[in-house]
Parts: sequence; C-alpha cells; structure tokens
Amino acid sequence: MKTFQLEQLRTFAAVVEEGTLEAAARNLYVTPSAISQRLKAMEDAAGQILLQRTSPVRPTTAGEAVLRFALQVRQLEWDARQELGSGQEPGGGHNTPSAPLPLVVNADSLSTWFLPALASLPADLGIRFELHREDEQHSTRQLRTGMAMAAVTATPEPVPGCSVEPLGSLRYRAVASGAYVRHWWPDGPELLAGSQSPVVDFDRKDDLQAGFFRTLTGADLAAPRHYVPSSAEFAQAIRLGLGWGLLPEQHCLADLGSGDLVELAPENPVDVALYWQRWKIDSPVLNQLTAAVRRTAASQLRQPAL
Repeated sequence: MKTFQLEQLRTFAAVVEEGTLEAAARNLYVTPSAISQRLKAMEDAAGQILLQRTSPVRPTTAGEAVLRFALQVRQLEWDARQELGSGQEPGGGHNTPSAPLPLVVNADSLSTWFLPALASLPADLGIRFELHREDEQHSTRQLRTGMAMAAVTATPEPVPGCSVEPLGSLRYRAVASGAYVRHWWPDGPELLAGSQSPVVDFDRKDDLQAGFFRTLTGADLAAPRHYVPSSAEFAQAIRLGLGWGLLPEQHCLADLGSGDLVELAPENPVDVALYWQRWKIDSPVLNQLTAAVRRTAASQLRQPAL
C-alpha cells in the first residue's frame, strides 16, 4: 500500500465530517471533481473501497482505520504548529483555531459535570469541540470508527489504540412526583413485580430503569413507557408525574429536599461507573483536556472509598 499524502488525508476527513463531496469541496476551497480524484487515488493506493457513497457518506471498515489516522495526523499537525509558534495568522493575528475535537459524552454527564471540565481549559488555547451525545454503554463504537478522539464511557476495557482511566461514578436515584405516588401507590411508594405504574425512559437504548427494577424485584419491567430523549425534559417529565425514573443526584436532590419529588428506594441508589477513553497519541491538547476531565470528575463524581 502506498503512503497517503497529507492533502488526501485532509480531504478524507473533510468528506466524512461534512457528509458529501460537495460540502467538503466548499470547506477545502476546491472543486468536487478534485475531491473525487483524491478519494479515487486513496482507494487505488489502499486497494479497497474506503467510503460508502451513501447520503451522508460513511467510511467502510477499512475507511474507519484511515479516518482515525487522518484525524490523528490533523491533530498532531496542529499541535506542532502551536508548539513551533507557527499558528499565528499573517500580521500577528490570533492563533489559527484547531479543527473541532470530536468527543462522545453521555447525556447525563453532559448536563451535569462535563461542560465545566471543558470550560476550565484556558480560552487562549484555541480549542474547539464537537460533542456527540451517546449512551455511555454505546459510546465506544465512535472511538472504534474514528469518529471521536475521546469518550466518557461505561466500558472499562480499552478500545484498540486507546488508553482508559476511571473517572468515578454518577449516582442515580429512583424518584417520582408526589402526585404520581399518591395516584399509583396510595399506601406509599412500592415498586412491585408486575406493576403497571408508568415509567420514563430516555430512549429505547436506555435500560437503567429496567435494570434497577430487575435488581429490586427480580422481574422484568413490563410497565407502560414514555420516551423523552433530553436530560432536562426527562427530569421535567418525572416532575410532572408522567412516570417514575432514575435521575442523577445533581438533578433531583433539591426537589427531594423540598418534597417535590419522592425517592422510591432510598436504600438502593444506582452508581454508574464512568471511564475516560482517549486515543493514545502524544497530543498536548488531548493531554490538557484529559487533565481537565480528570480534575472535574474528581470533584463532581463519587469516588471509591480509600
């Protein structure tokens, strides 16, 4: 296999990120024909198809490896420019901004502790972020495909080419509104096998409520479900009495204290262990991001007892 040129790698990353050859051409200030020729040259060099010509385009399995390589090279190139002081605009302007760092974060981390970690980084670093929201049980797929450089995940086994470190646990509590409890459990909150009291799930991949119910009762959860795929609206749906569900402590402790929410099983909180996985490249930007995530997680997540 021949070596890919930097121009080709930049083109491949742009096509995957933009979704079409035309959009990539506008981004790179070239013609769609030039984009097509570069991609063909890459596939000829690789001896296999690298892109599925769908809408949007998607990398093949071989293309995923090329995408990871392209993004790593792009990041290392930007890091080198910054260290050499050549990231200055002509005339002494501001640093040329980096391409957005693609990161995968679960919705509850995004709505509780992760954004403060990003905000703690110095603004003059010029780092931009592209956040992909994905359930913590499924986030490693985007690391595997090359669509993300780092992820908050519930998976302790490192993805090939990645390092992993524990961050701590996000604690959840099973809660419902007072009106909901009075309607469904007039004698007091009690989750029972076979219960038909409605539940709120984040989406169809969310098994947090089902796993909690199974642990508590030994039975599968067969209750009617509402699906509310937004952290703020998920919590609001519970507060409004649509169903019971598990909320991060940061989203429910104040309401539990005021009595607006009732905890269904105070002795059975759910701790979801989270991990930080990142590509194993020596990037100052990724190193600083990792340090910021580590610091914030240490103060915002539950840490194991020493």
